[in-house]
Amino acid sequence: MSRTVYELQQQRELLVEQITAHLDILIGSVTSKGIGRPGFNLTFKLDGVTRSRHIRKENLEKVRMMIAHHKKLRQLLHKLSDLNWLILTRQSE
Repeated sequence: MSRTVYELQQQRELLVEQITAHLDILIGSVTSKGIGRPGFNLTFKLDGVTRSRHIRKENLEKVRMMIAHHKKLRQLLHKLSDLNWLILTRQSE
């Protein structure tokens, strides 16, 4: 059974709430500083250039959580785009 535009819009509102809950993000990955050098960096690309930022030991888990939020946010945005397209096509029928 196909969903009505109203049902799709309700689903969209729930998705927007999930997106809002995942806006505490960092883009990149956690990398080690190398052999014999304790510590971690946040590594990311900016304008095609790899950058690194030192992560304080007490912030490591928070950084990992924020990176996970970024991954989840990307998935949610794709779902939102698909849902918006479905709503748009249903409204023009």
